[in-house]
Amino acid sequence: MVLQRLFQPSTHRIAGQALYEAATRQARQPAFYAELSVPDTVEGRFELYTLHVVLLIHRLRGIEGETARVSQALFDAYIQALDDALREMGVGDLAVAKKMRKLGEAFYGRAKAYQTEMEGLAALIERTVYADVDQPSTDRLVGYVQRSVAALASTSVEDVVAARLNWPEIAA
Repeated sequence: MVLQRLFQPSTHRIAGQALYEAATRQARQPAFYAELSVPDTVEGRFELYTLHVVLLIHRLRGIEGETARVSQALFDAYIQALDDALREMGVGDLAVAKKMRKLGEAFYGRAKAYQTEMEGLAALIERTVYADVDQPSTDRLVGYVQRSVAALASTSVEDVVAARLNWPEIAA
């Protein structure tokens, strides 16, 4: 019994993993790639995963206690998934740490930018998500992000922590 509790993941880790899975499920929706012209590349997927994780962390920001631990667990699950993906792509052990540092810096830069630049959201999305796209669907993705912020804001903290999320339509 004691050993089972020792090795059992905490409730906030389970919730963080569930939130990460919800973010990746949403980021993998074909409409982003087919209708909004997000590049279906490693970089394009990284940008959408990051965007969705940032949206969830933004929703949970400033709430203390268990919710703060869930937010941290979400971030930890995101970082672990990036590490796993690099290793699956064949990046050597010595290079993983360097790449993870760069990805971590990219995440923090984007997280800060998304929090402070809601007015300049189009420019931010254009230089991150659509960096290599000739004719981006910037306005449509900006609309999706704004609808996502509103949908998450209207979702109770309890529902967010439980990963009961109602993402808006992508190509509305």
